[in-house]
Amino acid sequence: MLKVGSVVLGVWDVRRAAAFWTQALGYVPREEMEDDWVVLVPAEGAGVQLSLGLSETPVQERPRIHLDLYAGDAADQAAEVERLVSLGAQRVDWNDYPDDPDFVVLADTEGNLFCVIDTGHHQ
Repeated sequence: MLKVGSVVLGVWDVRRAAAFWTQALGYVPREEMEDDWVVLVPAEGAGVQLSLGLSETPVQERPRIHLDLYAGDAADQAAEVERLVSLGAQRVDWNDYPDDPDFVVLADTEGNLFCVIDTGHHQ
């Protein structure tokens, strides 16, 4: 049976992206970082890896794949959004929010979109 081993993001600056994602997720490089590639892993325990690879293609306005980061509740979500923005993430003016969204759309330092989800929203 297969399992997800790594989510791969294309980036313009591998070191800048790695600095953001290591702080955002508490991940560390699996091995020595290269200028064109790094695999980040959870500092504590097992989990999905995040690979960052040098890319010259532009960021898509509506990417077909993105990360969902789970927060515990609305307060946790708001705190995490503020923390991520302080690390260099940007708020995204998303036109497709539903009436009662459980997610906030952000962009990382490279413009890759990701969501912070309030997992307690519909409980």
